[in-house]
Amino acid sequence: MPRRMKRFARPIKKTAEIVQEHLNDPDGLVFFFDEGRFGLQPQVGRLWAKRGSRPRTFLKIGYKNFYLFAAVDPFRGENYLLQLPWVNTDTMNEFLRYMGEAYAENRILLIMDRAGYHRAKNLKAPSNIRIEYLPPYSPDLNPVEKLWSWFRRHITKNRLFQSLDHLEEELFCEINSLTNTLLSSLCRCSYLSHLN
Repeated sequence: MPRRMKRFARPIKKTAEIVQEHLNDPDGLVFFFDEGRFGLQPQVGRLWAKRGSRPRTFLKIGYKNFYLFAAVDPFRGENYLLQLPWVNTDTMNEFLRYMGEAYAENRILLIMDRAGYHRAKNLKAPSNIRIEYLPPYSPDLNPVEKLWSWFRRHITKNRLFQSLDHLEEELFCEINSLTNTLLSSLCRCSYLSHLN
């Protein structure tokens, strides 16, 4: 095990045990959760070009943005996404309420990072959602981060969006085209691959 992972070995083992309990439950679902910010500020990156040419991309300085709240089941490819205007405890409560209603017949294990609004005293999880936390300072253990990277690589990189509506349309078009199989392969967590 690499040096960095030794520090997380015990919390990951505990997370794996809790996940296995939920996977054994016929009504149990396991989701990982994270928020992603998307906006008009362009993301410039490398691209293929003819040798000797200098490719150009257009920039528009803009600071308008919105957040996607995403819960992804890396085992089955299930997902639940909401677009919300900002990130705080109130919007987190709203997400939890809607997700609890959408999966009212299931018992959900929701695994997320330790952001302040995820651990706030006034966070209200519905009775069918149990929240567990990843080890601190370990975003690489959250499979939803892979989904954000994929969106940024395939949708927003080197693209100029004239408005938030245009960006939303492109993102949601891509989200609607994601199959459970693709989502599961994108968000596979290697440290839980022995489960299920």
